[in-house]
Amino acid sequence: MMTDLARNPKQIGNLIRRTRKNFGLSQSQLGEKTGLRQETISLIETGNPAAKLETILAVLAALDLEFRIVPRSKGGAADIEDIF
Repeated sequence: MMTDLARNPKQIGNLIRRTRKNFGLSQSQLGEKTGLRQETISLIETGNPAAKLETILAVLAALDLEFRIVPRSKGGAADIEDIF
C-alpha cells in the first residue's frame, strides 16, 4: 500500500483527484456517493481553501481513504506537488 503525504489543500486535492480517477469515477459520480455537488468536488480537487474539513472527510471516506495526524517528517521528502 502506498502512503502519500499532503500538507496543504492543493496536495490534498491532487490525491483526491488521483484516487477518484483510479476508481474510474467522474466528479459527478463521486458527488452522488457523497451527497455533494460536482462543483464542490471540483473545488476540493483544485485545493480551494474554503472547503470544509467535514466535506473533505466525507470525500476521503467515499474513496476509502483516511485522514491521519502524525509528526511531520523531516528531510528531503519530495512534495506530492512536484510530481504533477
